[in-house]
Amino acid sequence: MAEEFIAIEVAYALPKQQVIIALTLPKGATVEQAISASKLLDLYPDINKTELNVGVFGSACKLNDLLKAGDRVEIYRPLHHDPKEARRQRALKN
Repeated sequence: MAEEFIAIEVAYALPKQQVIIALTLPKGATVEQAISASKLLDLYPDINKTELNVGVFGSACKLNDLLKAGDRVEIYRPLHHDPKEARRQRALKN
């Protein structure tokens, strides 16, 4: 029996650029396997490999979660400022 494959994407966004890598992986592939196959960790050494924050279509997930055909894995950058605190500071200025 032939192995089944799924088409997925892995995305990483920088302030002025978004990188999306399209992949075909064996059915049953995990988020971690998709990230590894994308080679984004090699292309962008600033990504903290030990504290990866990832999601699928904007919903946080774990590295060992299984992917479905059409999923888009997103690698998130850490926030430099707390959005709630930034809003609070802007409100105080007005």
